[in-house]
Amino acid sequence: MEMSKAKGHLAMLGANVMWGLMSPVAKMVFAAGVVAPMVMVDFRVAGAAVLFWLTSLFLPREHVPLGDILRLAGAGMLGVLFNQGFFIVGVSLTSPGEASLVTTTMPMWVMLLAWLILREPITAKKAGGIALGAAGAIILIAGNGAQARGSSPALGDAIVLAAQLCYALYLTLYRNFIRKYSLVTLMKWMFLSATVVALPSSIHWLGATEWSAVSLPEWSGIAYVVVCGTFLAYVCVMIGQKRLRPTLVGMYNYVQPVVATITGVCLGLDVFTPLKALAVALIFSGVWLVTVSKAKPTD
Repeated sequence: MEMSKAKGHLAMLGANVMWGLMSPVAKMVFAAGVVAPMVMVDFRVAGAAVLFWLTSLFLPREHVPLGDILRLAGAGMLGVLFNQGFFIVGVSLTSPGEASLVTTTMPMWVMLLAWLILREPITAKKAGGIALGAAGAIILIAGNGAQARGSSPALGDAIVLAAQLCYALYLTLYRNFIRKYSLVTLMKWMFLSATVVALPSSIHWLGATEWSAVSLPEWSGIAYVVVCGTFLAYVCVMIGQKRLRPTLVGMYNYVQPVVATITGVCLGLDVFTPLKALAVALIFSGVWLVTVSKAKPTD
């Protein structure tokens, strides 16, 4: 495997490990009942925007014409605001287990959109790899047992599905465009556009938050979500997206249930069984199959 693609694989693995760890951290913050889901969305997009703009001060400046800024704003809506906002709102309405099941559909949407838009072939290996990964993810999630359903499961599941479709569209539509600029230039404009839309639309939740009641552990959780689960994770995603095919980038979504299971075992909240070992093997076998599947000649 060439070095560029190896970096892409490591970057996508790192991003999804951080996202897998983010889920229990975010749940800890929400459990206190002080920070609303929309406020967490604001922290994610605005916090990451600040970090990317501060980072850009130490790097060579790139000129971005207005037309490209508008295209980056569109990327920010699909890949940042709608993806993250829909997911967090959806999870608040349904159960974590059902939301996790819905997220396993994302690689399928990426594969279909890449075929429709980029004419990337759907090979037997690619389809089989996605099926293996989905089977492994479903086994892991189902093995965690029944969970309490949310206040509106059907609506929550639909909103989580919308988040997956938005991210799949982002990975597909902007695959070639993002190669035009450096990582930090792309991210600072994408997150700035997401912030400009997110903050005004959540004024009510920001004003209703009792900030003095937010404890140190909750602030620590918010810091993890902003720095690791957003800033560093999106850096990794951009590195991976520049080096790997959209379908393969989407496949790494299946790593998140693995990370959640391992985290539960380490915290004594879960037990690693032979069935879960099989699920992990299926997931990584699926990633391998998609990796070795035929790509477009230009890749």
